[in-house]
Amino acid sequence: MSPHNLNSVFIVLFSILLCQLGVDSQLQVGFYTSSCFAAEFVVKEEVRKGFIGNPGVAAGLVRLHFHDCFVRGCDASVLIDSTDSNTAEKDAPANNPSLRGFEVIDNAKARLESICKGVVSCADIVAFAARDSIEITGGLGYDVPAGRKDGRVSVASDTFTNLPPPTFNVNQLTQLFANKGFTQEEMVTLSGGHTIGRSHCGAFSNRLYSFNATSTQDPSLDPSYAAQLKKQCPQGNTNPNLVVAMNPSSPVTTDVGYYTDILANRGLFTSDQTLLTNSATANQVKQNARDPFLWNRKFAAAMVKMGRLGVLTGNAGEIRENCRVFN
Repeated sequence: MSPHNLNSVFIVLFSILLCQLGVDSQLQVGFYTSSCFAAEFVVKEEVRKGFIGNPGVAAGLVRLHFHDCFVRGCDASVLIDSTDSNTAEKDAPANNPSLRGFEVIDNAKARLESICKGVVSCADIVAFAARDSIEITGGLGYDVPAGRKDGRVSVASDTFTNLPPPTFNVNQLTQLFANKGFTQEEMVTLSGGHTIGRSHCGAFSNRLYSFNATSTQDPSLDPSYAAQLKKQCPQGNTNPNLVVAMNPSSPVTTDVGYYTDILANRGLFTSDQTLLTNSATANQVKQNARDPFLWNRKFAAAMVKMGRLGVLTGNAGEIRENCRVFN
């Protein structure tokens, strides 16, 4: 076989490998440099405005990116509003009422449409906003490869098997993340996103009042922390607006407090505390708690990788005029 043919075979095989890994070579850093130079600046400014008005919006935007990418890929399907004939992703139990930050995306999109009509996708805005949210809360900034197109499908039922519930154990988490192409270590790394944000009581109340047949309270939960949570989330409470910080010591700072909390048996969710039940993941929790800079670098890399999941590029998908509705 000639060198030319060998090169052709290599290119084809490499392209197949990239597709299998969920990597699209058409995504590139600085994608809007010539077509809409202000794109990333506008998004960053809207994130900053949103953060000043409500610091909790940063965690919401990071979670929005995660919940978008893990369902149908990073195609902004999570932004679509439901209609009479379709319940969209955002109204699935895993997303409603807990997802937030939509108004920041709306504001950024409106500004970008006014200066670069039909150029910047909602999916890229979500990816930029997540990065900016991590940065504004003290995390490590990173370059976001862009060029995503917006999807044309958003169905609530797609969330059922693609998003990890707070009750998952370490094996279930490992398998779900593996299905998306992530290693167990990357799963532990991305779980650190819980270092910022808040949770509704219903996501963990079973650990306080109805854990299992032999114990009303999860024995892996620090008793003093459990007592604190019971005050914040009284049994039988039905207030849908009642929330608690996931990392009480620094709820709006991207740091390794999440991991130190787990080591103190103060992980809020079963899916947080379960990381200590496996020797490999427990070691990663300890390493991350010890070395903040290492975790920040791993987290940034994992976010970039997540941002490539199932992306639509080129002629696939569309660029929505309004992020909430298909064109």
